[in-house]
Amino acid sequence: MTPMSSDTTVTRGLFISFEGIDGAGKSTHIEGLAKAFRGQGRTVTLTREPGGTPLAEKLRAVVLGDAMDPLTESLLVFAARRDHLMTVIEPALARGEVVLCDRFTDATFAYQGGGRGFDLGVLQALETWVQQGRQPDLTLWFDVAPAVAAARRAAVRAPDRFEAQDQAFFERVRDGYAARAAAQPRRFARIDAGQTPGEVQAQVLAAVRALGPW
Repeated sequence: MTPMSSDTTVTRGLFISFEGIDGAGKSTHIEGLAKAFRGQGRTVTLTREPGGTPLAEKLRAVVLGDAMDPLTESLLVFAARRDHLMTVIEPALARGEVVLCDRFTDATFAYQGGGRGFDLGVLQALETWVQQGRQPDLTLWFDVAPAVAAARRAAVRAPDRFEAQDQAFFERVRDGYAARAAAQPRRFARIDAGQTPGEVQAQVLAAVRALGPW
């Protein structure tokens, strides 16, 4: 990847989240962006949600594997997020690192809110309590048609409890992401994930460069 800036003196922490439905291809580009930042001398923390800590990974396994109602699901996701924030994300940002996170709270609004149809007001309250204002500096939304994403998933792995949902579910998830992006347009950058890997990579770098020198 081409470096994003020649300025390597800035050490403020930077938090970038990667979002999108399963099969959008976001995970493919996290390592590439991490390499670009490391090429500038930045320390990068790569992490994911749900997960990122020993406790949060245990909760991830429960959320992905066990049947439960949407409120239980949401509470577990936010419990994992709180531990992740306190144990990994906030300390890394305080050290001036770049945090690249495979999903964050927008996924909860898209999957539990959009996909499950769970009460957005409850999710907003949980977001306020758990995050205390913390949001990513930039959210890269890898947007792709659910049918395309389904074909990609089927080609590489067996589905988990979420990935096994039907196309209508993922249409609602995609709508949930779109609503979140419309509500916070300054934070979101929509990536057309239906393009070639090289074209997607170029979109990612352009969105990150738009933040300024890091």
